[in-house]
Parts: sequence; structure tokens; C-alpha cells
Amino acid sequence: MIALALFALLPQQPVAPPPPAPPRPAASPISRAAIQPAEAAVLVGDTLRLKVAAYDSAGRPLPGATATWFATGGTFEGAVDSAGLVTAGAVGTLTVTALVRPAGGGRATTAIGRVTILPQPAARVEVGREPGRLYAGQTLVLEGTAFAANGDRRSDEVAWTSDRPTVASVSRDGRLTARAAGTATITATAGRASRSFRVSVVANPVTAVSVEPAEARIRTGDVIRFRFTARAGGRTLSDALPEWTLSPGNGSVDDEGYFVADLPGTYRVLASFAGRTTEAVVTVAPRDAKRPTTIVGRLPIKSVATEFWLHPDGRHGYLGTLGDRIYAVNLADPAKPAITDSVVVDARVINDLMTTEDGKYGVLTREGASSRKNGIVILSFEDPAHPKVIAEFTETVSGGVHSTFIYRGYVYLTDDATGSMRVIDIRDPYQPRQVARWETPRTPAGRMLHDIDVQDGLAYLSYWNDGLVVLDVGNGMKGGSPENPQLVTQLKYDLPALYREVEAVGGPGFIRGTHTAWRSGKYVFLGDEVFAAKPSATGYAPGGVLGLGRAYGRLHVVDVSDIAKPKIVAWYEPKDGGAHNVWVAGDTLYMGDYQGGLRVLDVSGELRGDLLRQGREMAHVHTGDKQGATPNVANAWGAIYRNGYVYVPDMNSGLWIIRVEGKSELTP
Repeated sequence: MIALALFALLPQQPVAPPPPAPPRPAASPISRAAIQPAEAAVLVGDTLRLKVAAYDSAGRPLPGATATWFATGGTFEGAVDSAGLVTAGAVGTLTVTALVRPAGGGRATTAIGRVTILPQPAARVEVGREPGRLYAGQTLVLEGTAFAANGDRRSDEVAWTSDRPTVASVSRDGRLTARAAGTATITATAGRASRSFRVSVVANPVTAVSVEPAEARIRTGDVIRFRFTARAGGRTLSDALPEWTLSPGNGSVDDEGYFVADLPGTYRVLASFAGRTTEAVVTVAPRDAKRPTTIVGRLPIKSVATEFWLHPDGRHGYLGTLGDRIYAVNLADPAKPAITDSVVVDARVINDLMTTEDGKYGVLTREGASSRKNGIVILSFEDPAHPKVIAEFTETVSGGVHSTFIYRGYVYLTDDATGSMRVIDIRDPYQPRQVARWETPRTPAGRMLHDIDVQDGLAYLSYWNDGLVVLDVGNGMKGGSPENPQLVTQLKYDLPALYREVEAVGGPGFIRGTHTAWRSGKYVFLGDEVFAAKPSATGYAPGGVLGLGRAYGRLHVVDVSDIAKPKIVAWYEPKDGGAHNVWVAGDTLYMGDYQGGLRVLDVSGELRGDLLRQGREMAHVHTGDKQGATPNVANAWGAIYRNGYVYVPDMNSGLWIIRVEGKSELTP
């Protein structure tokens, strides 16, 4: 009442009329907009200028229209700038969208174009094996592959010729036949590239052939190395190369005699040489790899979970989020994990975190900081339950860091902005400094480094479009060091061809690349991350990953026993998801399968062929939860194994702690 009275005594001011309503934007006169050219093809490394045209409802051109450009689909294969200049970075399809506005402004109209990025011309041809000597009557199938100058694999047909077909003839598809004594030059040609080698044909003295072992009993997935022997009287010919065949076809045998069966049954393995054939019989039983699992503990969180890291003491862990914080977790009782603290930083995504080997310090990665200073944050874990921020490094990596690996006082990290690897010295964690940078010689538009694993002084880089790159960072193999990384080897494979079915589902262009690597023994387990071009409209779609729909992708097994010549010998491809992060302990591999949950594989012994079909999958846990961000949908990020427990962060439902049990009496 007092307030109202005082208000009545105040001088009254005339009431101002309300401000006029802002004028409505004029309706766009654009009826249709088009990118010119709407369809185009360019080579890797080339550029193409796109333009837009606008038309009214009568089909008349409208001058002065402007465009805002952006790329979708295979966005790691190229880029488009603000003026419509496309830079072709890597083989794939780039979908370009332009928001076209009329002169003077107004509502935008969308136009879509598509740029197919092709490999550069064939620059070399590689021949799988080049026999130096053949015996008359012998036949072999040659294999040739064309590559561009930058190492991209091409799909060109390789044509074969012989300069002396009466000595050694070769069909156009590569079947080589030794006909008479003499020498001949065999040439493989693809485009303007070619590869030639000399072959000598000698008389065939072989009187008997055999293969060992002649009989064998194994399980599916076990590998036998058959040895072929050709004798000339009492003499053994060490260079007699047979052709291997298999019946039935539920397995494989390669040129070196490595045999593996996918399904149980009885197999005949045949070796043929110059009209003579010998065989072995293999009885194959089921692998019986299945093991029961127990869910030991759960830690749901309200945020989206990403990476999990286990402290070296085994009693504490750290869970990253698709947000601005990590959680410290007490794991002393795995059945009752509990959050003890959190660290909050300026970031929209914390993708990765890791401690030093002694557990005293560590780093987390930052992407999407409001200050645009991303880089890494250095933490003290001296009190493992309560990590503290002690420093940061943003100087050369402010564009964002996706993944890191700490090895002997150095952080090896991925630089989002340039696609390079940076090496940061944190031996004094309060004064981090960059000591090295390394990158593949590809245009930045197509260069992306996704993940790094360092073991025994060798860094294994998952280089997206550039496959697997191995660097010497202290091993001594090539004289490398953390301050001076040196290239050891590289393995590139045909990603676009491998995932054609994804393009068939999601339309032209898709996200795919070499995503993660883990060295174990003589193998590198190499995972691809693959998503269709059309993302899910609802983000967390059933069976999908945030904003990207469902995942695809296989895990390659790369034999690096001859590290100069790495080769893919086996693979595992789940049917319900993709190969995200992996962890290998002993002869067991643990993998986050995104919407498939946790997968556990038997990777014991020699590995060849299709590991899924062979029955090497030991366990599967679907990490969906009815209280999850999307109810009952799994989005397993990865897995860590320690002391009998598997720790699985799931993007939808937090942390799972799982135990894989021994063989159960109930297991068939």
C-alpha cells in the first residue's frame, strides 16, 4: 500500500507508443538454386571452383545471388572454402551444400552438388610374387595392383604380357605358364605404369611331389602351414612353387600354404605342380570359444561417457565425457564403483585421457573450448582420487586434440587443425613444450590423424585416409627419437572399395578411415571407423551413435613380422556395429563395438581369414540400459582389461565392469 501511494505522488509522464514492429523479411524471390557444375570429378590434390545460379518461378536467372558454402558426407576427404573453391584431399565423395540468398538479403534457398574425388593416375604396379625360375609345365597365377604416386590404391585392370610366349606365356588376367626352356620378360601394365621381371624356364626334372602334414585335426580358426616338396630322384627342389586349392570352400589356403577353415568339416587341401597333384586331409572341429560373462558393477552418469582410463594402481579410474569434465572413480570394490571427484575444463568434448606409466601425472584432450584454446590439460594424479589441473599446452594445437598417448615422458598427440602428430615433452609437467611435428605429405584438406599407440619406441599412427603409419621414436630401427621421428613403414588399403555397401545404404559419400591401432606380438590390430553419409535425424537413433547413425567398420589383423612389408592377413567385422577402440591382453582382444556393446575375441596362435566366421568370438555383452540416454541402446566406446575385469565405457549408460568367466560346463 505504501509503495502504491508513493507511486501516485510521482509526476506522471506521457506513455510512449510501442515501437513499430520490425519489418518482415521480404520473401525470397528465388524459386530454385543450383550449384554449377552439380556433378563433377577431380583428382586428389586438385581444386575446382563451384558457382551458384538462382532462378525465379518463371525460370529466369536472378543476378547478384550470394552463397554460404559447406561440405557434408565425406568431410575428411576434402574441403570447400567460403568462395566455393573445393580442394580434393583424398579419394571419396564430397557433398557440397550452398545456402543461396538473393541480392540484398532474404531467405536462403539450398542447393546441393557432388564432387567425386578420384585417385591420381597409376604411377606404379606392384606384383605379388615374381618367380625367378619356373619348370616347364608349371603354372602360377600372378597378382598385380596399381598405385598412384601418393600411394593411393587404384582399381585399374592390370594387363599381362610376355615378350616370349613360346617360353613363358601369360594370359591377360595373369595366369603364367612355363612352356619351354629359355628366358622371358613378363610385364604388368596399368595405364601408363608398368612393372617387368625376368623369368627363366628350365626342364622339369620332378619325379614326385608331396605335402606335409598329410593329415591333421584342428579347430576352426586354427592355422596350418602346409609344406610342399618336389623331388627329382633323391634331390629336393627348393624353388618349386605349387598352386594351392581347397575343397570345400569354407576356408582358405594362400600361396604360402597357410590353411584355415571357417566351418567344421573335412577338407582336402591340394597342391598342384606341372601336372602332378598331391593332397592333405584336414578334419576340423568347432572352436568352442564361447565363454559366459558376469556384470560385476555399474556406474551410470548423466553425461555422455567417452574414454575410460585405469590408474596403474588398479583401484582408481577416470571417465571422460562428451562435455567439459572427467570423473575420478573409486574402483577398490569393482561391484560398487563410486565417483570421488571431477575435473572441469573449458571444453565441449573430452575425447581422451591417460596417465603416465607411474600414475603421477596425465593429460586430457580438449575440443570445442569457448576460448578456442583447446590442446591438452595436464593433471596431477598424485592423489589418485582427486586429480588436479597443473598446466596446459595450447601453443601449437589450439585447433583441438582428439587423441593422445603418453610414453616415457612424452605426449604424442593428434592435431585436429593440421592433421599432424605433435610430440610434447612433459618430463617437467609444469612446463610442457613441443619438441617435434610429423605429418604425411598429403594436402591438409584430406589429412587427418585419428589415434596413436606407442610401444617399444615405435609409434603406430592411425592416419585415416593414409592408413597405418609406423614411426621410429626411440626404437633405433631408423635412428628416430621423440625429437626426430623417422618413418619405418606405411600400409594403405582401399577404404572406398571396402565399404561400398555403406554407400549403398546412406547415399554417395560416407565417413570412413583408419581409426585405431594396437600392436600385440607380430600383429597390429587396426580398426576402421565408418558411418553412412546421411546421419540420423534424431542423434541417438536406435542402434546408432550421436548424430551419426549406426556405425560400421572392420578390425584388420596386420602381420608386421616383416615390418617393411606389412600385410593384412585376417579380419573381424561385427554385423551390428563397428570396431571402435580395442585392448589386447595376452591372447584375448576386447573391443567396444558401438551399438553392439562389448566384444571379446580369441586371438591366440596364428591368425588368418575371417575371425567372426571361424567362431573366435568368446563373449558379447550388450551394454544397453533402460535408464540410458537412449533406453536399451548400446554405444560401447572401448574396453580396458586388468586383473580379471573388463572396464567398458558406454556413451549411453556410463561405466560397466564385466568379468569373462572360464569355460562353463553348460557351454555346448
